[in-house]
Amino acid sequence: MFTDLLPPDAAYAALQAHDARFDGRLYVGVTSTGIYCRPVCRVRLPRRENCRFFPTAAQAEAAAFRPCMKCRPELAPRALPWTTADASRTLAQQAAAWLDDCDDADASVEDLARHLGITSRHLRRIFQAEHGVSPLQYLQTRRLLLAKALLTDSQLSVQDVAYAAGFASLRRFNAAFLAHYRLQPTALRRVGRDAAAPAPASRLRLSYRMPYDVDGVLAFLAPRAVAGVEVVTAGAVTRTVSVSHGGTRHTGWLRADFDRAGEVGLSLSPDLWPAVGALLPLLRRWLDVDADPEAIAAALGEGGVPGQRLPGCLDRFELAVRAVLGQQVTVAAARTLAGRFVERFGARLAGAPPGCDRLFPPPERIAAATRDEIASLGIIGRRAESLIALAQAWPTLAFARREGTPDAAAAELAQIPGIGPWTAGYMLMRGWPWPDAFPPGDVVLRKALSGDGPPLSPKAYLAAAERYRPFRSYAVLHLWRHA
Repeated sequence: MFTDLLPPDAAYAALQAHDARFDGRLYVGVTSTGIYCRPVCRVRLPRRENCRFFPTAAQAEAAAFRPCMKCRPELAPRALPWTTADASRTLAQQAAAWLDDCDDADASVEDLARHLGITSRHLRRIFQAEHGVSPLQYLQTRRLLLAKALLTDSQLSVQDVAYAAGFASLRRFNAAFLAHYRLQPTALRRVGRDAAAPAPASRLRLSYRMPYDVDGVLAFLAPRAVAGVEVVTAGAVTRTVSVSHGGTRHTGWLRADFDRAGEVGLSLSPDLWPAVGALLPLLRRWLDVDADPEAIAAALGEGGVPGQRLPGCLDRFELAVRAVLGQQVTVAAARTLAGRFVERFGARLAGAPPGCDRLFPPPERIAAATRDEIASLGIIGRRAESLIALAQAWPTLAFARREGTPDAAAAELAQIPGIGPWTAGYMLMRGWPWPDAFPPGDVVLRKALSGDGPPLSPKAYLAAAERYRPFRSYAVLHLWRHA
């Protein structure tokens, strides 16, 4: 764990320097106040003997510390231990990812254990060893911090905040909030607000570690933006989205603004706010806000762009369809086909901004389509059949549920007719998203890795990519960009 690598004196030095490299990886609990902060907090520096250090907010809250109102720990980027050779640690990390995505108010440790295929007793043991808290403590902290963010940054009613954060009832939410933070939710909403001033517009914020290659991310998304679904402008992305929360489907539009260094501002249409608990993990992966730019830069070596990010997706089915449509055609041609696909099968979205008036079609709509319906859009018949097969298999795919290992999910995808190893690898790279994917047989990558010499063999091609582990996905974008 991170605390194994950073002794308390070094952690205090990071706090003294307000070192943003440790934001989201280090929290300090101040015993004299009972409050915990991020290392970037600008409040008066506490005395060393009053500081306790934690690798996660959940551990700080389990030790009875309350989150700081100024630096707001709920906004911190998260620490992502991408790779590990230990099976128990891998399971514990998969368990945390499942809890991060969990929107079931009645979810239990037994549900998670069944998902992972282990006993609940074993789950509790490995989770405590890896994360320092129980699974339920971890989940409770995540929900309370989300509720704190919504109470501060949105105009949702307290009851809607409770639902959006994943609580089964307002009574349970009020009791948990009061027990952990010693404050009623309505009282938190009043803190720091001028009673005479109008309530601020609802807008969430996501922090990221600097640097962040905003121009590179937008330059990647812009040529792939599908008409009717996405619009990329200077410093912002607007798009439609459909997300399930608590068993209910919510549709709407959102806008991500890179208008402040270190943060992304998120505006949501009214229908999406109740589903924000399920949407936020998707947003974090879509914009790769939790990445470690220093570690990625070290893996890429000289010539890497500072702040390289891996754009993910908000809808894995959409990403998978677009990957199939992009087989053996240019980016522009794939975008044109995707636009026709959305125009034919996507539902209209009322009240959306210009250019974002359609939802990407869901799997069940494509599963019911005919080959001729899809082929009539100028899509090759074999690809039309592949899209139908993908949609029909979607409910059972590990890729759709983001469970198991990426390699196993890729192998399962490659069994669908028309989806080869390259397409499956690309889906994993952006759809999982997985930071260490490397699509086999990519012509551009093979040429880049061969340099001035003869083309590399398939085995040598994969061997040459080993130097980029565990960030080969970032290397893919890096090499494509500089091809």
